[in-house]
Amino acid sequence: MAISTTSAPITYATRVDKVGARYQFTRALRIAVVVLYAVISLIPVFWMVTAAFKSRPDVVAIPPKVFFEPTIEGFISLLTKRVLLPPGMMEEYKQRPDLNFAERIMAERGQRITGPSQYGQRLINSVIVASASTVLSVLLGVLAAYAFSRFHVPGKGDLLFFILSTRMLPPVVVTIPIFLMYQQLRLYDTHLGLILLYTVFNLSFAVWLLKGFIDEIPREYEEAALVDGYSRLQAFRKVVLPQAITGIAATFVFCLIFAWNEYAFALMLTSERARTAPPSIPTVLGTGGIEWSAIAAGTLGFLFPVIIVTFALRDYLLRGVTFGALRK
Repeated sequence: MAISTTSAPITYATRVDKVGARYQFTRALRIAVVVLYAVISLIPVFWMVTAAFKSRPDVVAIPPKVFFEPTIEGFISLLTKRVLLPPGMMEEYKQRPDLNFAERIMAERGQRITGPSQYGQRLINSVIVASASTVLSVLLGVLAAYAFSRFHVPGKGDLLFFILSTRMLPPVVVTIPIFLMYQQLRLYDTHLGLILLYTVFNLSFAVWLLKGFIDEIPREYEEAALVDGYSRLQAFRKVVLPQAITGIAATFVFCLIFAWNEYAFALMLTSERARTAPPSIPTVLGTGGIEWSAIAAGTLGFLFPVIIVTFALRDYLLRGVTFGALRK
C-alpha cells in the first residue's frame, strides 16, 4: 500500500504540558472570566455612550431602552444656553426660515438657543492645566530622580519617604488652608494656581516612578560616556534620557490622568475663569430637570483626549505598571 508523503503544514506549536484537556479547560475558564469582567466593567461606558445619543424621554425611560433613535440633543444642550418658549410662540418660532440645524432640533423640544455654554472654555482650561502641570511634574521628576539615583544625598531614605508621604495625604485635608493661602496670593481661580498645585502633587509620584526606571539603567553606560569625554550633563542627555524614555512616557500618562480627572481642588479653588471640566459637568442641570444626555455627552467629550493620549503611549504603560525599564 502506498503511503502518502503529503501532510498539512504545521502552523501551531506548544509545550507538551499545555495540550491536555485540564490545561485547555483552565485556559478557557480564565479567558471566560476575563471577558466577563471586561463586559461588566464596560457597562457604565456603554451606558454613557448610548445616553449621549438618546433623547430626553429615552434616557429616563424605564426599563432602559437599548434600541432607540439616535439624536444629538445632548451635545447641543451641552454646548448651548437655552430658554423655554412660551406655548403661544412655539409654533410661530418653529416656522421661522432662519433657524439652523441645532435651533430646529431644540425648537422641537420647545426651547430657544440663546448662546454658547461655557463647556468648551472649561475643556480648554482642563487641557491647559493638565498638560502644563504634567510637563512640569515629569521635567522636575526626571531631574530629582536622577539625583537620587546617581548621587550621594544625605538622608536620602528619609527624603524619599517624605516625598512619598505627601502623596498619601488626602487632598481634602489641605483644601481649606490652600484656599486661604491662594486668596492671599491672588492665585484663586487662576490657571497658574491649579498648575502649581497639580505639579506639586504629581511630583512625588513622578520622582518615585522615575527613580525606579533610572536605577535600572546601568551606570557603566554613563561611565563609558564620561571616559569618551562627555560632561555629566551630556551623558545625562545623550545616554540616560534615551534609556529612560519608556519610564518618562509612562509617568507622563499617569500624571496626565491624575491632573485631567482631579475634582476636589478644581471645585474648591476655582469659580469661573480657571474652572476645569470635571466640576462643571455635573452642573448641567438644564431647563425643567436634569439633562442626563447632556451630562453623558460632556463626559464622553471629556473622555476622548485622555483616551487618545493613552492609546498613543500604550506600549509604555505595561512597563510603567511593572516598574521595569531595563533594556540591555
